[in-house]
Amino acid sequence: MAETFPFRAYRYNPARIDLARALTQPYDKITPPMQDRYYSYGPENLIPLEKGRAFPGDNSSHNVYTRAARALEDWIARSVLVRDPAPCLYAYFQDFLVPGTREAKSRKSFIALGRIEDYSAGIVFRHEQTHAGPKADRLELLRHTRAHTGQLFMLYSDPARRVDALLEAATRASAAAEVRDEYGAMHRLWPIADPALIQNVRIAMAPQKLVIADGHHRYETALAYRDECRAGRGGAVDPRDPYERVMMTFVNSHAEGLIVLPTHRLIGGLPNFDWPGFRACLEPWFEIADYPFSSPGERPARLAEFRRDLAGQGRQGRAVGVYPARGLPAQAGAFHLLRLRANADLAQLLPDVSPGQRQLDVVLLHRLILEKGLGITPADVNAGQYVSYEREMDAAIAAVDRGEAQLCFFLNPVGVQQVMNLALAGEVLPQKSTDFYPKLLSGLTIYRLDE
Repeated sequence: MAETFPFRAYRYNPARIDLARALTQPYDKITPPMQDRYYSYGPENLIPLEKGRAFPGDNSSHNVYTRAARALEDWIARSVLVRDPAPCLYAYFQDFLVPGTREAKSRKSFIALGRIEDYSAGIVFRHEQTHAGPKADRLELLRHTRAHTGQLFMLYSDPARRVDALLEAATRASAAAEVRDEYGAMHRLWPIADPALIQNVRIAMAPQKLVIADGHHRYETALAYRDECRAGRGGAVDPRDPYERVMMTFVNSHAEGLIVLPTHRLIGGLPNFDWPGFRACLEPWFEIADYPFSSPGERPARLAEFRRDLAGQGRQGRAVGVYPARGLPAQAGAFHLLRLRANADLAQLLPDVSPGQRQLDVVLLHRLILEKGLGITPADVNAGQYVSYEREMDAAIAAVDRGEAQLCFFLNPVGVQQVMNLALAGEVLPQKSTDFYPKLLSGLTIYRLDE
């Protein structure tokens, strides 16, 4: 049973704070230039709590975590952050353009507290592995601040869209908060305090199984903190304790506006890489279509053709794109489309991979192309060897042209239903398999563990 709860969120005081200069992207999406920009917005920006700076003179008394805790206390004391007077659910709508297009979408969700569950309970499911470093950092931050500023992006399955209808009924008035992020997405928030509506949402959510779309490290940090607090009480469990719950944003997997973008792969540092030899290795498994260009003027048309065919093949079959370096400057070269051969026996080629995983292009890339074709093992990938990631196709191509990578691979996005099916079956996808867009802004609501 999925338990959801209204709560009294702390929110930035609109009478004093410009939300566009206060909120941030999630911590794991914040690059060093973004961090600098957020700090430049002023002392009330969320960045010290979301991804604060560390300094050479830091010690046990003065460090990134203690500064975060002091900033939170200061903002509450000065009414920079104010707490809602009644427990609420928060309708959270995002209006945006699909990247690279003019297609407008709207994603509807709601923010509430969710019961923290062990994965073994069969209520919350993950679709990605996590790493120790980010969890250790987030746990230390939570110990000091006792607050959650970022959202967990949770998927649930409601084909009848009952919850969406309830949210639409509650959002006919003007939003209480509205902000456009740096990517052009509009974020709108409505507190919902009506007890009857809240109860109807809770009833509709009770039978749901929840899949973590984004925020695996944050969820497992909350889980570790819950267990730590329980241990401090001799193992006693009180389900009313605030650390038994965590802030979540719930999104219907059947709703419109749920967009997953691909994350492309850059390959570099391989000793003695040879494109002709690598291509010959791939030919037993893939039909290879070439999109050559002999001059910079020819390249845009060939790239457009390649992109169209990659997307089209993704709707019909299995395909991965590749662009190898041809020397600098990149005056001539080619894009290549790898189409899985109809007679390729994936059960024989990848006997240790489940049938569901074999249906994913990202698994073909990692386990067949990278591992068998280039010798890049899962251990290499986990250690950050040879493989890096880029969401934008043009940026990946530019990295190859600059000589920063030997080649790049392009993927079509994983389907939402594929993510749901694999997660509910207890399987995890390769790292960086999904990129749900747009991200959920941090600081829109804050859950402090003092209820």
